[in-house]
Amino acid sequence: MIRFFNTSADCKPELHYMVDLSDRLSQIKHMVDAGQYFTINRARQYGKTTILQALDAFLKADYVVINIDFQMLSASKFRNENAFSIAFAKKFLKTAESSKALDSSVLSQLKTALEENREELELPELFEYLSDFCASSPYPVVLLIDEVDSAANNQVFLDFLAQLRGYYIGRTTVPTFQSVILAGVYDIKNIRRKLSPHGEHKMNSPWNIAADFLIDMSFSPQDIAGMLDEYESDYHTGMDVWQMAELLYEYTSGYPFLVSRFCKILDERVAGGEDFPDKSSAWTSDGFLAAVRILIAEPNTLFDSLIHRLVDYPELDKMLRDLLFQGKEITYVIGIPSMEMALMFGFAKITDNQLTIANRVFETLLYNLYLASPKMQQEQIYDVAWKDRNQFIKSGRLDMRFVLERFVIHFDDLYGDRGQKFYEEDGRRYFMLFLKPIINGHGNCYVEAETRDRERTDLIIDYHGERFIVEIKLWHGTARHLQGEKQLSRYLSHYRLKQGYLLTFNFNRSKEIGVREVSFEDKVLIEATV
Repeated sequence: MIRFFNTSADCKPELHYMVDLSDRLSQIKHMVDAGQYFTINRARQYGKTTILQALDAFLKADYVVINIDFQMLSASKFRNENAFSIAFAKKFLKTAESSKALDSSVLSQLKTALEENREELELPELFEYLSDFCASSPYPVVLLIDEVDSAANNQVFLDFLAQLRGYYIGRTTVPTFQSVILAGVYDIKNIRRKLSPHGEHKMNSPWNIAADFLIDMSFSPQDIAGMLDEYESDYHTGMDVWQMAELLYEYTSGYPFLVSRFCKILDERVAGGEDFPDKSSAWTSDGFLAAVRILIAEPNTLFDSLIHRLVDYPELDKMLRDLLFQGKEITYVIGIPSMEMALMFGFAKITDNQLTIANRVFETLLYNLYLASPKMQQEQIYDVAWKDRNQFIKSGRLDMRFVLERFVIHFDDLYGDRGQKFYEEDGRRYFMLFLKPIINGHGNCYVEAETRDRERTDLIIDYHGERFIVEIKLWHGTARHLQGEKQLSRYLSHYRLKQGYLLTFNFNRSKEIGVREVSFEDKVLIEATV
């Protein structure tokens, strides 16, 4: 059977190219063996369902595994305890009946409850039957529940968690589940906040028994290389597997959906196109940049979900704008809603206790989204770039020096009389806004996260397979300027480039605006001052 890269629902090793999950499964089994209850909280399409399905098979040698998807229960099943208990018992029973480790006697009491005691079956009665089931099972029972977010706005689900908690606390005297694993985007401890935002007594979650789930579910470069090795053994493209794995990690930080999506685009859309006629030409750095352009421009379920979050949570939207355009260093503080949402939904990660955008793809997506807003495009700097956009492309290549020359002229004409506060808050954003209509549809730009601060930013622009490094900084004297040149030279060496660009916002009245060419070490620096 021919395998393929999958980005829809869970991945199956017999059908799809996958990373090796065995180490993660062993770590999770260790938690199960210890009798821990916990939640796998990760952003959308982060591999939660795939890991649960794989865990189901992985545990069956030692446990009876009951795997239930709450997304399969309609909203009406959560209207009261009786409706939920009947629906849950049916799903539980159906899953249990497929277990080869169980005989009919183990299931008889639960069947009786559904057949004879339906009207009286509520959560206390349900859990009594579940306890009897655990007692009579020949193996310890593990309960897996996927898509718990489907139930998160229902009081009956909180009551269900309370029952799990009660039986967990009394597990030394009353038979119950060996382990319970819930999977979803929202941390269960936040459900009280979603249901009842007013009143401190409503903030305590019954899921305070949960152990911390610290297993890294992102893909490392080694994980990605292993998956590509399997693909390469089938197709023999001659790709540099490690180079491609590093490129995939560089852009995605190992976000599972993004890794698989890039691979799927390379395999099915880039390969066979006009510029990359076969798989061998597609699985290259140039082919990868083509895949970047396709991914950033396509609608997909993950991007749609992220964008909707920005509409639903204005405080999250504002924080991300500050992080992207103002170079703010945002120190992570536990409990700040906008920060917790940025982490929970996958927008951000914590690096050295600072909040940073989770990966290069999301950063590019957000820049494109914000710079394309009607309010942004009403700015005059965008308008003049739009009118002149065809002048900057010569023989299919981006003339970055000419971009800087025109930006200096237009910026000085439009904003030259503004004060320092304007530059600090808007200078970087306005250069990106000027750049947007020039490269739109044919290139992307993103900020090198390691250099983002209030004084300097390294902007990386990919256009038709060619890369440009533009350092954007504030003027703080000649010594600091020389330091900036050294830093830019080091980045150019890292990217194996001989020419770079330096854009300086200078507040001094005596400054000399314009563009000049400087030889620095073995590099050529095109320096612009506004």
